[in-house]
Amino acid sequence: MTGSEANSDADLLVRVSLRRPDRAPTPDGSARDDRSQDPRALRSRAAIVQAATALFLERGYVDTSVDDIAARAAVSKRTVYNNFADKERLFTEIVLGVTATAEQFANEIIAPLRHADDLSTALRELARQHMAAVTRLPVVRLRRLISAESARFPDLAREYHRRAPGHVLTAIAAAFADLAGQGRLRIGDAERAAQHFAFLIVGATLDRVMFEGEGAIPSGPELDRLADSGVEAFLAAYRPDEHP
Repeated sequence: MTGSEANSDADLLVRVSLRRPDRAPTPDGSARDDRSQDPRALRSRAAIVQAATALFLERGYVDTSVDDIAARAAVSKRTVYNNFADKERLFTEIVLGVTATAEQFANEIIAPLRHADDLSTALRELARQHMAAVTRLPVVRLRRLISAESARFPDLAREYHRRAPGHVLTAIAAAFADLAGQGRLRIGDAERAAQHFAFLIVGATLDRVMFEGEGAIPSGPELDRLADSGVEAFLAAYRPDEHP
């Protein structure tokens, strides 16, 4: 990955709040700066997050140092520590920060299913959006990074899964339960049906990309075709014999 590609990823992934962190000693024992949250401080924090995100995606966690982050962000090392307790805290905030994307996906894309006039069309649209989201380069790179660091940060990996892919599955399950209540889907276990839907749509493609890398991401038209065929398989199993 080139530096410019990593910076582009950072622009897309940065979701960390720019609120002022709690005061705590820096690693050298000195007190944190008690400056107010002026625009310069906010810009510095944003630059640190962007630089760290790019470097983590480019080099990995271990091979990225606080010195590297400070240099890329064009700030002092002390400024990094004034905003984040250490590299681990910075990495954690970046990973958890991006879950806002999953929450937005669930709220804006999945919720309309409950009132869709044409369920088949709505499911195809959801499937295409889901496939496009999980195969975006920044998302693929972040997933691979979290997977690579899961032994070092097991709790963080579990929390990312709960807030991101797990959150999406929960939202899909809730929508499917509503549709089953309307008689538009034949579902006994909404959670299991959501799992079937997600893996019919993205399972094989995402597995291949995670193991083979970015070159395995299909073209846009092929992603749509895979999504549509997954919906066909899902409806064959879950559509009532007589449906609205």
